[in-house]
Amino acid sequence: MKRTRGTIPVFAPRKVAAFRLARHHLLRAAGDDPVAVCRDVCGVQAQLMPAAHWNISARTRGLSPADIEAALWHERTLVKSLCMRQTVHLLPAVEFHVYCAAVRPSRVAAVVRIMDRFGITPRDREALLRAGMDALESGPMAKGELTARIRPRVSSRVRAWMDRVWNANRLALVEGLICYGPDQGQQVTFVRVDCWLPGRRAIAAGEAQRRLLANFLHSYGPASLADFSKWSGIPVAEARSAWEASADELAEVNISGQHAWMLRKDMSALRESALGGPAVSLLAAFDSYLLAHAKKDHLLEPRHYKRVYRSLGWISPVVLVNGQVAGVWRHSPGPGGRLTVAVELFAKPSGALRERIEEQAARHGRFLGRPVHTEFARR
Repeated sequence: MKRTRGTIPVFAPRKVAAFRLARHHLLRAAGDDPVAVCRDVCGVQAQLMPAAHWNISARTRGLSPADIEAALWHERTLVKSLCMRQTVHLLPAVEFHVYCAAVRPSRVAAVVRIMDRFGITPRDREALLRAGMDALESGPMAKGELTARIRPRVSSRVRAWMDRVWNANRLALVEGLICYGPDQGQQVTFVRVDCWLPGRRAIAAGEAQRRLLANFLHSYGPASLADFSKWSGIPVAEARSAWEASADELAEVNISGQHAWMLRKDMSALRESALGGPAVSLLAAFDSYLLAHAKKDHLLEPRHYKRVYRSLGWISPVVLVNGQVAGVWRHSPGPGGRLTVAVELFAKPSGALRERIEEQAARHGRFLGRPVHTEFARR
């Protein structure tokens, strides 16, 4: 994107951190509303549902896992589906059509490229989608049963593809035709979106991508085009169209010599942002705060990178202090139903920081309905 003419405002990293933490409800909780959290952080990654539950709870007050499950399966104000980076997310139902339309072109293309290797034709793909939609007409169905229903109705080429992939329903998911339904015991289910969330209007991909970009910058700005592309999974060339179409809404800023962009309407909020006392959070695996920017220098020192961003895409639970990763943690069951929270900090903590971490660990225990014992690794 072209540089802004004139003076570019300069902001200290600490002020930017305060702005982002506020947007993520890590300075002030979002009441008891899980939908507000998923809206304001642009979706909560949810391939591990217990982690997703905690990452919502860390931003709210008084929630239980049952409250989040109710929003998903009874109130249907949250939706669980594949979205950014082809990973599972919890998304606000009122914006599901926007997220789906924004990532659909690139996500469908990625699936089709693999299907092409098996000689699967457009007609084969249409038959696969039709078979899945017909099978789900009566309501949610477990993945295994759905796959068994589909299999006799598709070509041998599609069956060969189904044998090689973990989820034969991926095409229908990225097309936005189905989403996850309530679990049946240990089995995930799928459900038709037009039955689960009726009345959702269609939206063009270009408009959806511009809206997704605005949501992203509102939550994670200042940021770059590369950040938006990496976070969303939309290829740079495609993401650039949305970026350039939104140019009049963007403002350039300088953060310690690094240039980035944000929504012009959010500039006053950035100027007024400030950290009060130490902002301490325990974030579970795959937290959204850690996923938005291509470079991670503002989050942690390079020598600690692999402690957090591990192999095979795994992201550790972290201790976040004033917007920076100060360590990692894990929990495990202990005697008498007690939960042990083991904390490994990158530097020796002050007594005040230990107390704040213990408070957050106790919150984690209350959320799970269990007493907590916190252990700090010796340094």
